[in-house]
Amino acid sequence: MPTLEFSVERISTPTGTVLIVTDTERCLRAVDWDDYAQRMLKLLRRHYGENAVTLKETTHVSAASRALSAYFEGDFDALAKLPTATNGTAFQRTVWDALRRIPHGQTTSYGALAATIGNPSATRAVGLANGSNPIAIVVPCHRVIGANGALTGFGGGLGRKRWLLTHEGTACVAGLDTQLAML
Repeated sequence: MPTLEFSVERISTPTGTVLIVTDTERCLRAVDWDDYAQRMLKLLRRHYGENAVTLKETTHVSAASRALSAYFEGDFDALAKLPTATNGTAFQRTVWDALRRIPHGQTTSYGALAATIGNPSATRAVGLANGSNPIAIVVPCHRVIGANGALTGFGGGLGRKRWLLTHEGTACVAGLDTQLAML
């Protein structure tokens, strides 16, 4: 299997340093935080194979980098047209496509997302696909919360999830402040 070479950019954001991984076609392959780089590498290995990806640091400013910077400045539509490429299963890609259709300022549950993709009994599988999403923020897995409105896990940490939802103007996440006060 040939090795894929991806470029890695780093941008500073209010939530910490974000890693942006793109391919030679300038498609977005991964987005994660610097302190979660090992998780990102694990996801890339899982999707492409143990030794199938090489990451090369770059100072080139990609369209993805500009769009993510615009997002953090409040332009939520900046991410909508970014081309992404993932190597997940057909089911995972279906879930990730559905995630991209959740508007900023809104949330959904795993069960509702399963129903959206026409498979209402696949709540657990949707949760697993959500957790395997390599492209945080752009594929907004942070917009999925518990069926009871509670804040649930997020690969970048619950503090970042809360920040992203607040930044996007999410009106209400039941118990969000109480949950975070206990962290």
